[in-house]
Amino acid sequence: MERELTLMAVHAHPDDEVLGTGGVLARHAEEGIRTVLVTCTNGEQGDGPGGVKPGEPGHDEEAVRRRRLAELRDSAAHLDIGHVELLGYRDSGMEGWEANHAPDAFANVPVDEAARRLAGLMERYRPQVVVTYDERGGYGHPDHIQAHRITMAAAELTGIPDKLYYTAVPREGVREMFAQARELGIDLGGDEELPDDFGVPADQITTTVDVGAYADRKRKALQAHASQGDSIFLLRLPEEVQLLVFGTEHFIRHPTSRVQPPTPETDLFAGLR
Repeated sequence: MERELTLMAVHAHPDDEVLGTGGVLARHAEEGIRTVLVTCTNGEQGDGPGGVKPGEPGHDEEAVRRRRLAELRDSAAHLDIGHVELLGYRDSGMEGWEANHAPDAFANVPVDEAARRLAGLMERYRPQVVVTYDERGGYGHPDHIQAHRITMAAAELTGIPDKLYYTAVPREGVREMFAQARELGIDLGGDEELPDDFGVPADQITTTVDVGAYADRKRKALQAHASQGDSIFLLRLPEEVQLLVFGTEHFIRHPTSRVQPPTPETDLFAGLR
């Protein structure tokens, strides 16, 4: 029996779905492709009301969890995501935070245990395309790395995905964005230079998808995550700089993907339609 075309994105926290995959989720939903978002944690290590940080007096993890999951529902509605699945693990916090040591933090959950749960979702939805982070988790966040691990394990366990992708940030594009912002006198959060290993070289990117038509939906989805102000600074950039950020999404197709059309690709479902 023919499988319904399905895209599954596996992300670590509420709000991670927007920047790297918000456009493809919205685009494919409009094309009639089933979209599934798996969010692994509840985001308890996010900012609380008034910007209270984890570890500061007044930070209430339960209140943060409730707010972030409500924001996730709003974001998913803006992106027209068909199915949102919550694994419900505890946010591990950034690398080096005290929350890293909690035994029930997502990063400390046995990979095979979490992978079996994700495998169950793969078996239910049978996605041809699965998107997650690379082995570095994009930038080293413990929960992103764990999301990578369980996705790879679940894909191997089930053998269901035909194509597996990592989200990618083109190193050259980010540097161009920073340069443009500085020329316009925009503070991007300090004078530090980007680390040399931030993002990936352009020649490693296999797939670039034009999602400019969905940039406004991505803006609204990001606005929905208002409690996490560190990401919202992007919305203060001039429109031409925002287009660099929101209008294109980049991916690296995993070499074990069963379907391997020629690269560069402009469609995650190339070879599957």
